[in-house]
Amino acid sequence: MNLEGLTGRGVRVAVIDSGVNPAHPHVGGVAGGVEITAQGETPVYLDYLGHGTAVTAAIAEKAPGALLYAVKVFDRALSTTADRILRAIDWSIGQQINIANLSLGTRNPAHRQRFAEMIAKAAAAGLVLVAARENSGEESLPGALPGVIAVGLDWDCPRDTYRCTIANSEPLFFASGYPRSIPGIPVERNLNGISFAVANMTGFAARARQASPQGSLAELQAMLIDGAARVTYATS
Repeated sequence: MNLEGLTGRGVRVAVIDSGVNPAHPHVGGVAGGVEITAQGETPVYLDYLGHGTAVTAAIAEKAPGALLYAVKVFDRALSTTADRILRAIDWSIGQQINIANLSLGTRNPAHRQRFAEMIAKAAAAGLVLVAARENSGEESLPGALPGVIAVGLDWDCPRDTYRCTIANSEPLFFASGYPRSIPGIPVERNLNGISFAVANMTGFAARARQASPQGSLAELQAMLIDGAARVTYATS
């Protein structure tokens, strides 16, 4: 399916990250948000690191019609707990979010079962998770688990497209690891990496969700596969 012309209009997207600076010109405001803390939840989600703002800007570029929600799990450093990530996903379910962007994850296999259970809960509620398949060569949760839109990093992929590989009937989507450019800042000095491959892919997923508001994860993946610039099939 051709996703051009779609903007993600009306699709509710949660950005689970370091918060958002809603006044940033590349963001243009958010629909709401929350901070998930060790003590509970607060309505203060201002970004002190810049990471969540850059991730949100990449999503907004691809899906300018989407309703963006900041779900802050990082504060002064890019580190958090599996518990906060799980609670952030649960908050998104409660807010009837359509897509959750997770430019993060854990490589600790001890959390595998808890994430699998949360993925099932999200699927039952119609929430689609977009997450990194791996980080630094190691599997990352929840992106390495079934039931999510798994994303890999392709430095050579143009920012306005994505590609897909299918192995054992499971799709893995690859997108650019670069965020929106900042005038006067060289590309190599800007933030970059798997976080932005996930964000760029979330923008495309929001477009697909606009076209199929009630579609299942499998239907959404099929639409994204159909719209991919290049699809390859792994052979054993």
